[in-house]
Amino acid sequence: MTSRVVSAFAAEEEKRVLSLKPVLAPVHGRYGDHPHQSYDAWPAAGDSGAPLVILLHGGYWRYDRMHLTPFAAWLSRQGFDVLLPGFRRSGGAGGYPETFDDVARIVDTLPEGRPYVLAGHCSGGHLALWCAARALLPPGSRWYTRTLPTSVLALAPITDLTATRRDDLSSGAALQLLGAEELFEERLPEVDPLTLLRGAGTTGVPTVLLHGAADEEVPLTQFSDYAAVHRDLRTVVLPGTGHYTLIEPDAPGARAVADTLREMSAAFAPRQPDRASEEAAHR
Repeated sequence: MTSRVVSAFAAEEEKRVLSLKPVLAPVHGRYGDHPHQSYDAWPAAGDSGAPLVILLHGGYWRYDRMHLTPFAAWLSRQGFDVLLPGFRRSGGAGGYPETFDDVARIVDTLPEGRPYVLAGHCSGGHLALWCAARALLPPGSRWYTRTLPTSVLALAPITDLTATRRDDLSSGAALQLLGAEELFEERLPEVDPLTLLRGAGTTGVPTVLLHGAADEEVPLTQFSDYAAVHRDLRTVVLPGTGHYTLIEPDAPGARAVADTLREMSAAFAPRQPDRASEEAAHR
């Protein structure tokens, strides 16, 4: 096993973004009884018709959502209603199956019928891509559903748990998520986006994969291998951009994320009536 070596650029980026002061949300709520089954909300200021974004945080399924609160607050200032949920996590109350139970419950209940973009960063991107693939699960699976996210934006996502385990990303994070060495292969097919996508070739959910070309946290093969299987995936690559500036308020990477969210949410904005319809309505 080799130690992870990163450049000074990547190390400085990680330290800068992860040391940002957490931002207290104006609204808090719960979707279950466990302490981790809660969410923070940042409504867009003065705009009741703002598009909804649900953010799934990263941290290799282990860490809490506090590092993403500055980005969530910033997105609300860009004109989005933002929900940032917590969920039970590896190394504590979560892992398989609890983490997946919670994320399924989040997307099944929190949108309350509104169209939305489900966005996730790093391991949160893995969970977002998994949510898009739940209709590809066997109908007997506890997570099978045909009610899917309106659209998904995966930011520098983990897409392949087998490769994550092989490369020992974050010191065995994928193995910890699935519980044990002897259970990994058995549990993998239900929770791995790349495995679920093979054969189907698409989830049917409009999906964008956005990542930085200079990402040193997640191997770039995670992105290219997933894109090779997903036939209608849109991929956005940001030159000179690392892993963490995608969630750094006002950084070029974050502005690209906000622009992409605007494009995606425009697809489910209320359609304006055409001129013929307006004339017919006034006859």
